[in-house]
Amino acid sequence: MRSTFHGQQQRWVIWSLLALVGAMAAMAQPPQFQKPSFGRLPQQQLQQSGPKCALVVPKGNGEICITQESINRAFNRASKEFRLIESRDGSNSEQLAETLLETSRLLALEHKMEADEIHGALPLIDVFKTSIGRFCQKQPKCEVKRFRTYDGTCNNLDNPNWGAISAPFRRLIPPDYADDISLPRISVTGDQLPTARYISSTIHRDLGFHDHAVTVFLPAFGQLIDHDMASGAETKDPRTNAEPKCCDVSPDRRHPACWPIDIPSNDPFYSLFGRRCLEFVRSATGLKDKCKLGSRSTFNTVTSFLDASFVYGTAKDTANKLRTFRAGWLKSNSALRNLGLKDLLPARTENPDENCKRPSQDLFCFEAGDSRVNQQVMLVTLHVIFLREHNRLAAELGKINPHWDDERVFQETRHIVAAYVQQITYNEFLPMVLGKDIMEDYGLLLNRDGYSSDYNPKVNPNLPVSFFAAAFRFGHSVIPSQIEQWSVTHKHVGSRRLSELFNRPFDMYQGGVTDRYISGFMNQVAQAADDAVTEELTNHLFAEPLKSFGTDLASLNMQRGRDHGVPSYNAYRAFCGLRRARQWNDLAGSFTNETLQKYSRTYATPDDIDLWSGGISERPMPGSMVGPVFGCIMGETFKNLRYGDRFWFENGGWPNSFTIDQVNEIRKIKLSRLLCDNGDRIETAQVYSMVLPDPQINPRVPCKSSVLPRLNLELWRESKGKPNNVKNPQQFAPSFGPPSSLAGGFNNVSTPTTILFLMS
Repeated sequence: MRSTFHGQQQRWVIWSLLALVGAMAAMAQPPQFQKPSFGRLPQQQLQQSGPKCALVVPKGNGEICITQESINRAFNRASKEFRLIESRDGSNSEQLAETLLETSRLLALEHKMEADEIHGALPLIDVFKTSIGRFCQKQPKCEVKRFRTYDGTCNNLDNPNWGAISAPFRRLIPPDYADDISLPRISVTGDQLPTARYISSTIHRDLGFHDHAVTVFLPAFGQLIDHDMASGAETKDPRTNAEPKCCDVSPDRRHPACWPIDIPSNDPFYSLFGRRCLEFVRSATGLKDKCKLGSRSTFNTVTSFLDASFVYGTAKDTANKLRTFRAGWLKSNSALRNLGLKDLLPARTENPDENCKRPSQDLFCFEAGDSRVNQQVMLVTLHVIFLREHNRLAAELGKINPHWDDERVFQETRHIVAAYVQQITYNEFLPMVLGKDIMEDYGLLLNRDGYSSDYNPKVNPNLPVSFFAAAFRFGHSVIPSQIEQWSVTHKHVGSRRLSELFNRPFDMYQGGVTDRYISGFMNQVAQAADDAVTEELTNHLFAEPLKSFGTDLASLNMQRGRDHGVPSYNAYRAFCGLRRARQWNDLAGSFTNETLQKYSRTYATPDDIDLWSGGISERPMPGSMVGPVFGCIMGETFKNLRYGDRFWFENGGWPNSFTIDQVNEIRKIKLSRLLCDNGDRIETAQVYSMVLPDPQINPRVPCKSSVLPRLNLELWRESKGKPNNVKNPQQFAPSFGPPSSLAGGFNNVSTPTTILFLMS
């Protein structure tokens, strides 16, 4: 029988105290061997208690002494099982992660450890004093340079792997695994949770409600920055180097990572096709920072920073494949030049069938910095916009600074494009999603002028697993069933089913289609942010050509959360300062009556509600698209992404810093400016393209209007041999408190008029 809410709450408090005391202990001078980080014992007691303890864990009236010998014994046993080979270059990271997880499991069994001890105590062991140490990669040595590394390392000079590729997703609260180590979450009653597909078909069916203000550009841009910040690690079959198939394979022959989603026999859709299973493979196990022990961790395969990695990739080799090495330009596709139109993304000719449904051998998907570029046409369109903007900027910078070589032009352009992404995210996207109050509470409002001195090297920018696996998937509820095309004069000219465009971006090769999609996304209203998800995503996701069904994104979201040990919605209510529900009536103000009734019939207890399901079903906060729990998780995440990024565009006093005039110029940029400059024949756009046009508060204006200023690149003019923006890194000492200046004077607004907040 699983613990009740009271037991879980107690474990959470204990875990938090252990983590706090452990962090304080880490700041002190390390002793000869690790003293207990909780319940200190005199030195004589430790020596008299037997072999030297790598860690002492208080337990009841006694204690657990975990010796180095015990750790080495468990590690050696686990390393034989996973055939671990010693390597310092990271090539053994997958094996090492599985080995350390098994080591943790063996230690937990040997010492009869409880959940809070596994989550809070095991990570305190200094593994570099054990035989584990020689298998762990050394941290990279860092130099202070002007430009970011591609892989995100050395952004934080004290913790070089924070925010970098392969960094573990961090946890806001302890994980919830069935065995406290790695098995997916189950009900607090000890039974299995309802199958994710049953919850999807019962609670998240689409009723077709539309938003009153938000355009399709909001979910489109949301997916773009999601791909900039996050990508889960897929488990691959070593024989095929592809994700293993699970549904049509007998259980005894399935890959160990298979965890397919059961479909009820009476499913309202899949029963029509005799389907009883949806493909699902658990994410690959990740290494914790500094090879720490503990429960299962998963990791991010891209940088967590808003650094435009979707354009440039997260490795130098990837960037090099995308570059022309002439004048700082990126490669492009000239297929439409004969029509007098601008270039598209380069064609993917290497592994052309990977994530691409090609109707013929002479048609290709596209290549970009992120391999998911072809998932749907909203994403492809924005990738095209940013490719064109890079090359436009590079051409202008090359003219202004003819003494700059290809590398300098490329890197300076990349630096500017990353700043664009940050500016648009915090100035246009987040105000619509979170609203004024949450933006203020978490210090997300950008400065109006001057540098920011809010960079804090103690802020960890690694994404929370609750953000990756649940909260930032809120956007799935606002994606429409049809993708509309509009003329450049803003007239509707046609539409396609969303499912017809998954991994099939071939419309883009037709003349004028890029503009029709740009104009369409500016004018098409998004779905309402609620508990409903379009059937194009819940029944037809990634459907094969000529097939009447695909997979279900809502089911995948919930299964992924359980896979990653994400605790329930109720657990995050407590973390976010809300009253934890003890009975169903306690949630009456959080959900509609209809949704609450569905939950009470679907789950055994409020403690079972999946975080993604509960989060998108919450009543939104005033002026926000999300409720308090998702607002809390997103606020926490975007706060850390701003204050934990040394290369944040507003930061002063570093070699990477823009001049103050350049910062102020970047602050003027809007997404609509990029659409005007990089469409083919776009002549007008509303000021804020993620909001429907309104003649009073969001007027449609000519692209030549001063309301949509273009970046003044004259501010980047540099005399030969005389950089204009390198300053003393100590000039702006970081302040470790709240943001130094917050914009004010906003009106109280509701979601349909959030545009007033943007314009304040």
